[in-house]
Amino acid sequence: MEINNPAVLAEITAQFNRYQQAIIDNDIAVLNEMFWHDAFTIRYGTGENLYGHKEIAAFRGARDPKSALRVVGKSIITSYGHDAATTNIEFSRVGRNGRQSQAWIRLPDGWRIVAAHVSYRDE
Repeated sequence: MEINNPAVLAEITAQFNRYQQAIIDNDIAVLNEMFWHDAFTIRYGTGENLYGHKEIAAFRGARDPKSALRVVGKSIITSYGHDAATTNIEFSRVGRNGRQSQAWIRLPDGWRIVAAHVSYRDE
């Protein structure tokens, strides 16, 4: 298996950056698009466990957009073969430090997040 094929890495980096911009802009349509539209999709958040795209979309729709403001620190993006990748970042938000991990899969309609985890790591 090829790790970090330059073309695949460029594709997933572009999608990851699009997702991060959607967080900043509170672009719910893009955020919902980026998650796999399936009951197997998982997002563990800082205060919620969401199972399936419907729960994730409902959470996004009800969320206070101010809570999404953050500054991204260290970021690691890795592709595995041509159809799988992980993205991991450290971030700070209103005096708190956090982490975000995502598993991405290339599906027929493009790259989608199939699993995500966000947590705080307070000093």
